[in-house]
This record gives sequence, C-alpha cells and structure tokens, in this order.
Amino acid sequence: MSSPPLRAVLGTLASYKPSDGLYASDAARTCPLSANESPHDPLPGIAEAIAAAGATVNRYPDPGCGPLIRALARAHGITEDRIAVGAGSLSLLQALFQAVADPGAEAVYAWPSFEVYPALAALAGVESARVPLTRDAHDLRAMADRITPRTRLVVVCNPNNPTGTALGFDELRAFVESVPPTCLVAVDEAYHEYVRDPAVADALPLCDAHPNLVVLRTFSKAYGLAGLRTGYLVGSAPIVEALRKACLPYAVSSVAQRAAVAALGLGGELMRRVDDTVAERTRVRDTLVGQGWEIPDSQANFVWLGLGPHAEDFGVWCAHRGVAVRAFPDMGVRVSIGSAEDNDRFLTVADAWRSSRQMATAGAGQTLRDRKAART
Repeated sequence: MSSPPLRAVLGTLASYKPSDGLYASDAARTCPLSANESPHDPLPGIAEAIAAAGATVNRYPDPGCGPLIRALARAHGITEDRIAVGAGSLSLLQALFQAVADPGAEAVYAWPSFEVYPALAALAGVESARVPLTRDAHDLRAMADRITPRTRLVVVCNPNNPTGTALGFDELRAFVESVPPTCLVAVDEAYHEYVRDPAVADALPLCDAHPNLVVLRTFSKAYGLAGLRTGYLVGSAPIVEALRKACLPYAVSSVAQRAAVAALGLGGELMRRVDDTVAERTRVRDTLVGQGWEIPDSQANFVWLGLGPHAEDFGVWCAHRGVAVRAFPDMGVRVSIGSAEDNDRFLTVADAWRSSRQMATAGAGQTLRDRKAART
C-alpha cells in the first residue's frame, strides 16, 4: 500500500535517540548523567507556583508571556520589546532557522556542537556549513572565513555543547564585528550560569552595538525547569518582533511561565545550587585527570571525554553499570554533573574502563612476546 509522500529530507534525518541506560528496565538504579539537567529538586517556591498554575490549566496561557517578559526585562535592564520567549531555547532556535530560510540560504556553526543544529537547518531547508572544532573549541577564524553572501545565520554555542569549552569576550566581540550586518549571529548561552572563567564572554552587552546579534538563554539547566520547556532570546527590537511572528502561539504553558517567574525571584538560592554543581565539576574533572583521562576545561555542567572511535563502547560500558551518559559516535562522550553520589558512581565506572583497557593492552603485548619467543 502506498503512503502519502512526505518531504525527502525526512528520510535523511535520524530520530532522536535517548542515551544508553537512561530508560533501562531498572531505571531506579540508573544515574542520569546524559541530559545536562539540574540534579536538584525544585525549590518550594517554584513547586508552589507550579501547583497554583495547575489550577488554571483549563484556560489558555498568556500568548505574549507578559509577566515573564517583564521579569526578564527587569533582570537584564532592557526593554520588553527586546525579549522573545519560547518553549525552551530550542524552539527559538527553530524559529531562527525558519526565519532565515530563503532559497539558497546557509547557516554556519561549529562541529561538534549542539546536536540538533543540523536537523533544524535541514527541516528549514537551510544548507549547513559545519566548521570543525580546534582542540575541542570554536575556531572563529575558520568560521569567519566560511561566511559567504549566502550565509544568513551563524550559530555560536558558548559554552559549547558537548565539549564544554568557552570563548573569551574579546575574541567573540571581534568575531561578531567581522560578520556582515546582513548575516544574523545567534549566541547560544544555555550554560552561561555555570561559567566561572572571568575572561569568558557574556554576549548580552554586545547586542546594543550589533543589531544582527541575538542571545539565547534557557530555564532548563541552571534554573532546574527542564521538564517545563522555557527559554528566551534577547536581541534588537525589530528582530525580536519578527521572530515572535515565527513562534507558535500558546507554546509556553501557563505552568511554565509561572514557574520561570518564580525561579527568577529565587535566583540567589538557585545560583548557590549552581555553585555546588561547579564545585562538583571541578572535583569530577580533577579526579578524571588523576585517572589519566584528557579532559578539556569545562565551563558548563558537564565534562567531555574525547574517546573518538571508542565513544560508543564506553557509553555501553557505562549503561551496563547503571550510568547513563551521552555518547557521540566516533567523537566522544559527554557526562553531566549530577549529585555527588551519582558522580562517584560514574568515576568508579570510568576508572574500571581505563583499567580494563590497560589490562587488555598489556595482555595483547604479552601474547605478542610469547609468539615471538615461540618462533625462536
């Protein structure tokens, strides 16, 4: 029986695959270190806001996200017409790709970076130009050289997902200044709150001088609202006005809006939790380096293990031992920073992997020596 024809590009896209071990049958024993979520339960004030909003779900949410946009405008000291809110920063990225998708348009971004960028480009009909990372970090010079008259969008993930590396303010500013004003630059700062290097860029101050620049943030990571899907974008008023037209109405639920407003009001307490995660990030990285791993300096809530062709094997190894991590085939493995208990469990599993590899290598070497001895 024939089926209705759908766009050919759908046949080229892979379905989103949950991380190995995350949905294992014994899920209660699985350490969820694959999705870069906050390991902390919602604060009481946020839980109360969610409960109160739940009593109104028979009504549509505010399509303009008015209270949330006002709270964000106060937090950043900008006018409300410079902010767009979406169902996670991912939905705003989708709107950006769709907004620039004239025939022949292309988008430039680093690779590996946020794994959904290629799918967003393909679905929008935008050609992807992937620029390889250099030492796990953005190569801004190569990205600038890759921009052509067809380039309508450049995406910079800072800190970069999945490697955790981050760009300095001065180098990011120089890059933005080098991009033609006819090309939109989107800086994806989903992990901004975890940055502790004072030299690392906060792109928001650059928006005033560069109307072709937008900055994306999310409530899914540091604010601990991953399950409610809320993010926002800051840019020039004309760009924001146009992007709001590309966003689906009623996409951000009333529960999500109320929770995000409450989270902004509890920012001090939430950021203390972020400090705890950063301290754990340092401990995990230092321990891994002590075990013999090479780990880039991360400014996000995860660490990167550049395992190359061994990435998938390591992901399966972890899954079989009750630890869910994110494996990127032939590239590496991203490991979220979770609770101290979950982190300890991962460190034990990682150390066992290295030990097993060393034993296998030593065994292979001994076998080769034995064969040579037998021939003599």
